[in-house]
Amino acid sequence: MKYSNNRTQLKNGLLTASLLAAIGVSSANAAESFTEAFTSGTIYADLNLRYESAEQENALADADALTLRTRFGYKTDSFNGFSAVVEFEDSREILGINDFSVPPAGVRAGEFSVIADPETTELDQGFIQYAGGSFTAKFGRQVIVLDNQRFVGHVGWRQDRQTFDALSATYEPTKAIKLTGALITKRNRIFAEQADIDSEDTLLNALYTTSFGKFVAYAYLLEVDNDTDNSLDTYGISFTGKTGKFSYAAEFASQEANDIIDTDYFKLEGGVGLGPVTAKLGYESLGSDDGAGGFATPLATLHAFNGWTDQFLATPAAGLEDLYISASGKIGGGTLTVVYHDYTSDVNAVGDDDLGDEINLVYVRPLSDNYLVGVKYGSYSSGDDVFGKVDADKAWVWLNAKF
Repeated sequence: MKYSNNRTQLKNGLLTASLLAAIGVSSANAAESFTEAFTSGTIYADLNLRYESAEQENALADADALTLRTRFGYKTDSFNGFSAVVEFEDSREILGINDFSVPPAGVRAGEFSVIADPETTELDQGFIQYAGGSFTAKFGRQVIVLDNQRFVGHVGWRQDRQTFDALSATYEPTKAIKLTGALITKRNRIFAEQADIDSEDTLLNALYTTSFGKFVAYAYLLEVDNDTDNSLDTYGISFTGKTGKFSYAAEFASQEANDIIDTDYFKLEGGVGLGPVTAKLGYESLGSDDGAGGFATPLATLHAFNGWTDQFLATPAAGLEDLYISASGKIGGGTLTVVYHDYTSDVNAVGDDDLGDEINLVYVRPLSDNYLVGVKYGSYSSGDDVFGKVDADKAWVWLNAKF
């Protein structure tokens, strides 16, 4: 599919700027030869053993899964500003505890509730990086995370995290300014390789830091490369900051899908530190175009937003409004967080707007510098039956090790 003129200009401008900066910026050698850089690198590993259960009030059988994700990689030392990373990821079902479905990966589809951790072995990251002065560029398969991952993230909660085949670059001319751009040709999603998506995505993000907060302006121009009209263009601004005990955040974005559906995104959040406890109150709206379609964030770490039972990974056509309150504090050497969500639709397309509510709890405790354990629970109570939602409960217990 061909880009419109403004998309082509953005892509060509970003690529030209990246190449010019790479040519014009010099850096000190961290290694004296290519061989030394290649052999003096760092080996690292990340293992995550997790049990997950999912129960829903529908015809699907209850699900449970015990999976082990092993991620290991090698990062070379730097030579003339250049370095490389190769990283593999493997997810396995353990002890035959595998009563779960992953429809996009073709795993027991339609039998059990979904636990989105299919068995897979794949290249997680493999890129060449240039870093010199205030400029950094990466070419290849890589993790891309922007801001709080509401629009672009790695979906690191799942065992097969999301990466991208891309050219990305960052430029920081001053301590206050950071410019980020990326051209993505493939979305390596969380459902193993058979569900990955070829794309023509352009990401632009500009950050300006002040003494009282951070301002961000962004443009995310997304398109699946399948010879159909499926463009999804989002332009937005955000502000986050903290003063003493108080934190605050505000964000607005406008989105156009397929040159037809226009929707808006809006968020307000305030927080306060009350001794050992931090409390937050927030409101997030993913708007609807009169019921024709809802605001979408397909590259986001969606599990982190709108409840951990994952009821709203796809925004309803009637939109979604999420009023939430959370409290987090230290206890027993770890951190306990409790969140409550109240959901409504943006428009009353079917005569009512109740989308239910949800309670979330998580406790994470480090055991050492290399190990941590966690337990997590989410319980969703459905609203009006007209929206097709059902009660759902999910629970997790995990052990993570990093070396």
